[in-house]
Amino acid sequence: MKKLIKFLGLGTLILTVAIGFTACSKDDDPADNDLFIGKYEGTIAYDDLNNNDNDVASANGTVTVTKVGDTYNFGFGNGIPNLNGVDFEQKGNVLVSIGSAGSGIIRIDDDKLTIGYTKDGKAWTANCER
Repeated sequence: MKKLIKFLGLGTLILTVAIGFTACSKDDDPADNDLFIGKYEGTIAYDDLNNNDNDVASANGTVTVTKVGDTYNFGFGNGIPNLNGVDFEQKGNVLVSIGSAGSGIIRIDDDKLTIGYTKDGKAWTANCER
């Protein structure tokens, strides 16, 4: 009987430890994950507020999202300059841009990217999906 109790106690301990290691953390911040990295396709545009010759009209294109350290970079297609070094904060299961050196919003969830962002006299817009 003692062996059975020891065996059940040891089994319970092993099961508890295994579950503890595989459980999801409540502190799991999407900003720390690579969930949002990837290629998004949809409508993109660019407006250089200081030189209209550099503008790129709204058209179908791609935006590639990468992460370097704690900031995100957005590589645009269609000859649009990249938007780099954007900081984000978590709002539910969504990333929303904060403070960086620009204004506007960049919102990313697991399958949609929305950009309406101005920085240094330049404006980027995107409405894309994976």
